[in-house]
Amino acid sequence: MFKYVPQKFAPETADTEEEGDRWLAGDKTARRPPELITRDEVARAITREVNEGRGSPHGGVFLDIASRLPAEKIKKKLPTMYHQFKVLANLDITKEPMEVGPTLHYFMGGVRVNAHTQQSQVPGLFACGECSGGMHGSNRLGGNSLSDLLVFGRLAGIGAGNYVNGLSNQPNIDESQVKSIISSATNILNRESGTNPYLVHEDLQDVMNSYVNIVRTEEELKTAVEQLQRIKQDAAKVKAKGTSQYNPGWHEALSVGNLLIAAEAVTIAALIRQESRGAHTRVDFPGERDEWLKYIIVISKNSDGSMKAEKVERPEPPKELADIAYAKIEELESS
Repeated sequence: MFKYVPQKFAPETADTEEEGDRWLAGDKTARRPPELITRDEVARAITREVNEGRGSPHGGVFLDIASRLPAEKIKKKLPTMYHQFKVLANLDITKEPMEVGPTLHYFMGGVRVNAHTQQSQVPGLFACGECSGGMHGSNRLGGNSLSDLLVFGRLAGIGAGNYVNGLSNQPNIDESQVKSIISSATNILNRESGTNPYLVHEDLQDVMNSYVNIVRTEEELKTAVEQLQRIKQDAAKVKAKGTSQYNPGWHEALSVGNLLIAAEAVTIAALIRQESRGAHTRVDFPGERDEWLKYIIVISKNSDGSMKAEKVERPEPPKELADIAYAKIEELESS
C-alpha cells in the first residue's frame, strides 16, 4: 500500500511497516498505516493490484492482521469480523489472512432535498440518511453514517410535522394512480409466464460489476447504458409464482425495477462526470478537475418516463461551511 499513498495523505501516513506497527501498538508519535487511508484510495489500490495480476484467488487481495496483533486483541477489537469469517468462511482471522475486495458500500448521492426541512421535490415526501443527497460529497468518511441519520432524521421529522400542521385541508388522492400502481404490482403475480426476477437481478449485478465498478471508462459506461436498456425489457415481464402473502419472489420482482432506476442514474451520472473524485474514478479523466467542483449531476424524469440527466451548477455554500470544507487537516485539528 505504501506506493499508493496520495501526496495529500502522506504527512499523516506511516512510511514503513515498523512505524505502522507502532501506531497499532498505541504509539502516539507514530502515524497510521497506509491501509487505513480513505476507502476510495484503498479500493483503487486493490483494483489495480488485481488488474495487474497480483490479486488473490477470488479477485481481491489478502488482508493480514493475524501477524500484526495478538489473537485476543483481534477478537476484542473486531468481534463481528472474527465471527463472520469464522461462521461464513470457516476462516480464523487470528491465524490466517482474509480475502477482501472493493464493493458497493454507501450511496453518496440520493434524493434531492431541502437542506433544512429534508423535503424532496415532491410536496409532502421527505428523505434522510443514505437515500438522500446528503452531506458527504464524493466520499463518505468512515463511522459517520449513524450521526448523519440521527441529525437529518430529526430534521426530516420536524419538517414533516411542520408540513402536516401547515396544511389547510387533507390532500386528495388520485384514485387512478393508486389503481395503476396496484395493477402493475399484481400483474407480476397474475401473468401466465415471464422472466425469473432472481435471474434478472443477477444479470443486473453482473453488468454493474463489469462496467460500472470502482474504476470506470467511457466505453464501459456506454456499454452499461446499452445493457441496462436490455435488462429493462426483461424486468418489465418478470413473473412471480404464488400469492402476495409472504412471497420473497414477488418482493424480488418489485425491487428489480427500483434497482434498475438506481443503476441507470449512477451509470449516466458517472458518464457525464468527466473527472475522478472520491469514490468515482475515470481512467480516461484522471484526477480532480477544478471546474467540476462547481457542478452536480441532477437526475429527473422526462414526460415520457425516460431518465434525464443535467449538469447543474451548485450554489455557493455558507461561508462557515466553505471554510471547513477547504481547510487543511492541520487547521481543523488545531482549531
